[in-house]
Amino acid sequence: MAKESKSRKASDDGVRRAPLRELLRLPVGERVDLSSYDPGATPGGPEDKAAGREAVDRAGEPLAALQERLYAASTAGDRRRLLLILQGMDTSGKGGTVKHVIGQFNPSGCRIRAFKTPTREEQRHPFLWRVSRALPQPGEIGIFDRSHYEDVLIARVRELAPRREIARRYGRINRFEEALAEDGVTIVKVFLHISYEQQRRRLLARLDNPDKQWKFSPGDIDERALWPQYQRAYEIALERCSTEAAPWLLVPSDRKWYRNWAISRLLLEHLQALDPRYPPADFDVEECRRRLLQDGGPHAPGRA
Repeated sequence: MAKESKSRKASDDGVRRAPLRELLRLPVGERVDLSSYDPGATPGGPEDKAAGREAVDRAGEPLAALQERLYAASTAGDRRRLLLILQGMDTSGKGGTVKHVIGQFNPSGCRIRAFKTPTREEQRHPFLWRVSRALPQPGEIGIFDRSHYEDVLIARVRELAPRREIARRYGRINRFEEALAEDGVTIVKVFLHISYEQQRRRLLARLDNPDKQWKFSPGDIDERALWPQYQRAYEIALERCSTEAAPWLLVPSDRKWYRNWAISRLLLEHLQALDPRYPPADFDVEECRRRLLQDGGPHAPGRA
């Protein structure tokens, strides 16, 4: 991924530029050092917040149109679908992304799942079991707020499983995602990268607003104490599970407007690449037109 100093501005001004999915893509097979990426950067983005918000609004119509085409294609047997996986530290904006970006889609064609602490039933199954049950169906757009990566992130930091078992999970995740891709799933994996100080500001904002205090937990402070361990756990996951079939995209997320713009842009690029088409009619269009034009209504002669 290009650093901010080398980044090129977005194509919203009509200038042809590199796709954002290439600009934000983490190199496959290379070591990841999160400290080398600026969480406040805006690579490829609009010039300011106002322009970013306008761009997100403009993306709404083409996103909705592409979603409709994707669903329509599935009625004729097209098995393709899209899965957006959102991972990041607390307050990085997973829920905000769902609210501001995914809200532009038709909810009937979306399958949104927030993964929390596994239930007793889920704990009785392999760690990928609950994820498999939440996958989008052909023609749908799926959104995971957290995902199977929790089983190599918090599980690693909190030592919820033996280290040897966690080490095996990276390979299982890669094979799982490769199988999904072969079955027609476009996987868009996004790491929302925020800074330690920005998280503090967002947590304080929750405490200062009575309407947001329900989103705060004293445990959030305990988790902050493990920030270095979480950063390392993410670096390992981003390195070992970035593949050609399912690469990781790093979105700097200290600026909410940029985060929302980047996610909407990434979704637009991936859906445009799929280029779903409306299926042709499997009936005689002109014959149906003729019948409708000749229809005299319920009180026409000869009708009961």
